[in-house]
Amino acid sequence: MSQIERESMPYDVVIVGAGPAGLSAAIRLKQMNADLDVVVLEKGSEVGAHILSGAVLDPVGLNKLIPDWKEKGAPISVAVKEDNFLKLSETGATKLPNFAMPPLMNNHGNYIVSMGNVCRWLAEQAEGMGVEIFPGMACSELVFDDSGAVKGVIAGEFGKNPDGTPSSSYEPGMELHGKYIFLSEGVRGSLSKQVIAKYNLDAECDVPKFGLGMKEIWEIKPENHNEGEVTHTMGWPLGDQAGGGSFLYHIDNNQVYVGYIVDLNYKNPHLFPYMEFQRWKHHPKIAKVLEGGKRVAYGARAVTKGGLQSIPQAAFPGGALLGCSAGLVNLPRIKGNHNAMLSGIAAAEAAVAALADGRASDTLSAYDAELRSGPVGQDLKTVRNVAPLNSKFGPKLGMILGGFDMWCQTLLKFSFFGTVSHGKTDAESTGKAADYAPIEYPKPDGKLSFDRLTNVSFSATNHAEEQPCHLQLADPELPISVNLPEFAEPAQRYCPAGVYEVIRNDDGSDPRFQINAQNCVHCKTCDIKDPSGNITWATPQGGEGPNYPNM
Repeated sequence: MSQIERESMPYDVVIVGAGPAGLSAAIRLKQMNADLDVVVLEKGSEVGAHILSGAVLDPVGLNKLIPDWKEKGAPISVAVKEDNFLKLSETGATKLPNFAMPPLMNNHGNYIVSMGNVCRWLAEQAEGMGVEIFPGMACSELVFDDSGAVKGVIAGEFGKNPDGTPSSSYEPGMELHGKYIFLSEGVRGSLSKQVIAKYNLDAECDVPKFGLGMKEIWEIKPENHNEGEVTHTMGWPLGDQAGGGSFLYHIDNNQVYVGYIVDLNYKNPHLFPYMEFQRWKHHPKIAKVLEGGKRVAYGARAVTKGGLQSIPQAAFPGGALLGCSAGLVNLPRIKGNHNAMLSGIAAAEAAVAALADGRASDTLSAYDAELRSGPVGQDLKTVRNVAPLNSKFGPKLGMILGGFDMWCQTLLKFSFFGTVSHGKTDAESTGKAADYAPIEYPKPDGKLSFDRLTNVSFSATNHAEEQPCHLQLADPELPISVNLPEFAEPAQRYCPAGVYEVIRNDDGSDPRFQINAQNCVHCKTCDIKDPSGNITWATPQGGEGPNYPNM
């Protein structure tokens, strides 16, 4: 714990992260006990600024939290009216029949939404109930009590020099103490990662698994728009190189959400996920929708895909992990917001019961049990083998076996596979550069496809340069001494924002590793995929990073 003198503020519950999980928890706490003091701390410049999601929303969590959300004006109005699944070849597409899909894949009753705007609306509901919400307040450290339990966080620390020393404008921030601390930071949260390691919360679960999700918002011609249409594709351009797929969601106002997910367990270190996304948009089926339109926003975010077997112990001394901090995305459905909301509700209910019982135990074990046996666990149980089967048998056979397993569990409540292990982490899955051929990618045309730095400008990301770099290298020499000769330094390619570069002299000599931290969109891919595990993502000053408008 830091030795700097700070003021402290006491609350009943401190929530880190104003995403769907954290805001749902805050609302449910106040619904159950209006007298509770609840605070939500958000590192983005405003609620929603760091929210990036597909998103087709299953309203089951919202229905439970706020049953009259329609009457209260939630920004949820575009119902899914058409569901398409396409298998792409380089020039053609085969439509997979909807009847062949397990019922859980059906989007009937779901809505195409901007989760950023949904979170802004949830924040309004929470504030109306007396929840305090502080945006621009990054939580940089945990605070522990004498027993070793988490008792709070340090938030709002500003003005450090690049070497970490206080500058003349240094603000030490505050300690916010809570009877319970909820970590709802999203994928690979910096505090969540520390808590998992400190309390060994992952001792009995499988390794976590992730994908990299990249998204653009396009305004397209009215004649190309079909409000309510949902299209998912697999196959080209990734083919058998890696798992992944795309989404194309037609929301209102002649806009479409255009996205691509690349599973981060890919082996070929020459793979360039961002360029796979850009190449995909040139497929005739996709280009036909986008031609004549314009891209208006871009962003990227890691996606959890480990599923049920990768969920760590979700309760720890003094608090709980919520939403994507625990890894609750249903990969085949490409949905996690409903489970995030349900986890927030469950954590709130467990905390209220524990507080009423005088905090007889610091560990919210009832929450962890509900997460696994309740609706979240049931949702994830049916799909638990899809990701590892894909990984073990490749996208084609893996898809067939995964579909068969989902049907068996739907109809027979039984899996012939049991629970399949994921095996290696995504970092460990990276192969040696010498064993794989480099991949040539077409140059972006500036109409359908764009270079990374141009696209990053559409994320409105910003970081002050005079602060410690939030992308920390355990060994500054390792990128050039190990990653470059063995893996062709894949950070140059796996980062969707062009943060990492290998700089050379004009004659190609003297390679140097450069970090352009100001480009970072907080996707956390580097913290996941670096083959040497050398990069740690730490939170920068509050309010920095992307400023997504409608993601």
